[in-house]
Amino acid sequence: MHFGSLNGLRCFCILAVLWHHAPAWTNMDDPLRLWQSGFLGVDFFFVLSGFLITTLLLREEDRNGNFSVKGFYWRRCLRIIPVYFLVVSTLGFYYIGIEGQTEYLGILPFYYLFLSNFLASDIPMLGPTWSLSVEEQFYLVWPLLLLFAPRKYILHILAGLITLNVLAVTGALGSIGIKPLEFPPLVIEMFTATYAPLFIGSGLAIFLHNKAGFETLRQIFGQKYSAPLMFLLLLAVVNYRPPDVTGWPNLVIHFTMAACLASIVIREDHALRSVFAFRPIARVGQISYGIYLYHLIGLHIVVVGLSKVGWQGSWSIFVLYSLVSFVIAELSFRYYETPFLNLRHRRKPMRLAK
Repeated sequence: MHFGSLNGLRCFCILAVLWHHAPAWTNMDDPLRLWQSGFLGVDFFFVLSGFLITTLLLREEDRNGNFSVKGFYWRRCLRIIPVYFLVVSTLGFYYIGIEGQTEYLGILPFYYLFLSNFLASDIPMLGPTWSLSVEEQFYLVWPLLLLFAPRKYILHILAGLITLNVLAVTGALGSIGIKPLEFPPLVIEMFTATYAPLFIGSGLAIFLHNKAGFETLRQIFGQKYSAPLMFLLLLAVVNYRPPDVTGWPNLVIHFTMAACLASIVIREDHALRSVFAFRPIARVGQISYGIYLYHLIGLHIVVVGLSKVGWQGSWSIFVLYSLVSFVIAELSFRYYETPFLNLRHRRKPMRLAK
């Protein structure tokens, strides 16, 4: 299975993240809300991830009569863990072993357990790992829920989880006495992280996997020019969002992202196909996972390097650190990640019957 536009979409998501961590927009006088919204690139990654993972599981089930939970975990481990553990270990060794900042020893193990989204503080340059923790927690639970929950109720379950997530982030659960669990250095707030876009992406996959659901969405999002219209709508929604998107505003943005995603997967020949399939754009999307993990390292290298020569241009920092991040991620993908990815189909994991 191949969706020809998804790597292109990943490219724009990671560019939004790179923009968010660059100083360019922070130096603007009264910037548009759109320029302040690069953090939403992570949310779009979540919608995409929920959709793709669920689609893969459902199509495997169609082919084989069931899907392999063990096989799913095996493939996710080979994709996520090698580069993630490399970055965590390298930065942990640098700050603790070389810089002598031993106060980080107490929190380092929680990165390896994918619990960094519950940490009150971070090892420098490991802040973005919170999103990897959210995804891994989702990957751990979602295939089991999809396997054992009655399929006819699965969309209802997702709707309930999305609603619960929104209520939690708006503080509604705290008002009825449900408090965070504190196990220093962890503060466990299970439903205050950004799980909703993963559930929304999963719901889109289930809806499209159903013939009637596909036909319904095709009428809306399957037209030639649905894609540019949906992405323009997303830009408008983001630009006119309130300063705080917590709760329902974020939900509107996530559903709009799902509409954009639907418009580029229902038909391959959509009006933006040439943009998303353009080879350099698609390649950046293909290595976007590495870019995400390495980009703060790239930013650090560029900021330190430019400061030594007395250059402080914020746009120069954005361009240069993006290029450095691309190069590091490209080398990592070719020579470090790919050998692990090649192991994905070298074993026949035992399947669990549905």
